Amino acid sequence: MARKWVYLFTEGSADMKNLLGGKGANLAEMTNLGLPVPQGFTITTEACTQYYEDGETINDEIMGQIMDHIEKMENHRQEIW
Repeated sequence: MARKWVYLFTEGSADMKNLLGGKGANLAEMTNLGLPVPQGFTITTEACTQYYEDGETINDEIMGQIMDHIEKMENHRQEIW
């Protein structure tokens, strides 16, 4: 199974602060509490580390997950409108 580099706000929690960073974990927690947070996703701190290990280049696996999540958000937006 591929490594998970990107999490929807709905997939995260405050307990995931090390993985999602402070802002990502807080956005996830606010979403879980039902506060009016726009849909979104967080790219993990591990992806950031990988970016630097790859010579400041976003590798294909991470970019693929980012694009998948953008598409999910676009499709969800169309359902609402």
